[in-house]
Amino acid sequence: METSLVTYACLCGATTLSIGWLLHWIYKWMNPPCSGALPPGSMGFPILGESIQFFRRSSSLDVPDFYKIRLKRYGSIFKTSLVGQPVVTADPEVNRFIFQQEGKLFRSWYPEAANIITGEETIDGFHGPPHKFIRNSINKLFGLEYLKHNLHEVDGAIRKTFAEWSAKCVIDVHDSTPDMIIDQVAKMLFSLNPSESREWTKNYSAFLQGLISFPLYLPGTTFYHCMQGRRNMQKVMSNLLRKRLSKPEVKHGDFLDLIIEELQTEKPTIDDKFATDALVALLFTSFVTLAPILTLAFKFLSDNPEVIKALEEEHEAIVRNRCDASSGITWEEYKSLTFTNMVVNELTRMSNATPGVFRKTMTDVQVNGYTIPSGWMVMVCPMAVHVNPEFFEDPLKFNPWRWQDESKRSTLLKSFMPFGIGMRTCPATDFSKLFTAIFLHVLVTKYRWKNIDGGEVGRMGVIIFPNGYKIKLLPRT
Repeated sequence: METSLVTYACLCGATTLSIGWLLHWIYKWMNPPCSGALPPGSMGFPILGESIQFFRRSSSLDVPDFYKIRLKRYGSIFKTSLVGQPVVTADPEVNRFIFQQEGKLFRSWYPEAANIITGEETIDGFHGPPHKFIRNSINKLFGLEYLKHNLHEVDGAIRKTFAEWSAKCVIDVHDSTPDMIIDQVAKMLFSLNPSESREWTKNYSAFLQGLISFPLYLPGTTFYHCMQGRRNMQKVMSNLLRKRLSKPEVKHGDFLDLIIEELQTEKPTIDDKFATDALVALLFTSFVTLAPILTLAFKFLSDNPEVIKALEEEHEAIVRNRCDASSGITWEEYKSLTFTNMVVNELTRMSNATPGVFRKTMTDVQVNGYTIPSGWMVMVCPMAVHVNPEFFEDPLKFNPWRWQDESKRSTLLKSFMPFGIGMRTCPATDFSKLFTAIFLHVLVTKYRWKNIDGGEVGRMGVIIFPNGYKIKLLPRT
């Protein structure tokens, strides 16, 4: 009897201690330690945080309810937990401060899912000499000088793709624009032809969905399919790298040449694994940024015939002034596209291709009277700024003319940072703008189209077309 009482007392004590530890852990989760005042907000449920609300699908291009509710309740900077401990900022000045303090107070970082997919070692590598090498190499192929001398290649590739589309009864532009982008970028990076690169699109679609999913690695889950796609692409890139390393003397004039040259130096700043992961990431970045912009172009132009008319006037005037009307666009013509540049700005503003840009604090950081503890992740959310009526009047209206007034334009640009600013500005920014402008040039001078089915648009971290977007592309007569 006495033994039973002792056993019972021990069980009660152990249970009490367990409950006490659990309550203490939950309290610490909900009230993270901080040397100052944390931004307002909720950490949500332990482990899960507020991830379920964040991943919930939104049925429009407006700011999803996840942000709307919290921006109204807490203001433009708040804490949350999305399988981690990020602070979210939708304040243009704070966003600019974060980008400007790259390498001092903040460093580039990614959510847990991206860390697993890309590999934390690879992300760590995108600092110092490896980052400098990759950035300089990208600038050689995606910078203004390269684009200026290879404009005809981009123009020709877009014309070829449009011709293929017009030969089909129906085309789903949501599924087909990634092919157009991957065709061109794979050629610039690896000198591959479309028949070799188009097989990659489905892997990258799975890749994209995984980045905005809960990192649960079980068969059938989105994250599982993403990891399968990642492995496939790593295998492809690894084989490609090995093939080129076996004949380093053969030059192709592409990005991979620069990688091979670096790996062959006495003290390379990168290794084979880093090179493979970097190649996968570079191709994915081009796909995820440009695809929604080009797809939305069809939707917004269809809904705004006055924009099509203005584009046609600008581009047809260029064609009329050519000695050969059938020749491709020139650099001088591209630089003269005033209204088209406004359309590109507006498409970029409303697409907001990524849900956020992530940074990690290198020390305790003071922002707007709050303290963001060292080691915390910060999510800069351009979307919540770009469709905020406080910064852009009638933000859900596709209005390229909002960029026309120079006095207002400078103010708008302060809140407009789709490609980041500072040392981490996307090095392919000029390529993205040029590709979109030439896409519009070929589209409005050579084709017209009819909407067939789908076209409804929403957000789930990234832009989605739940029912696709089918059109019939017709040559202009």
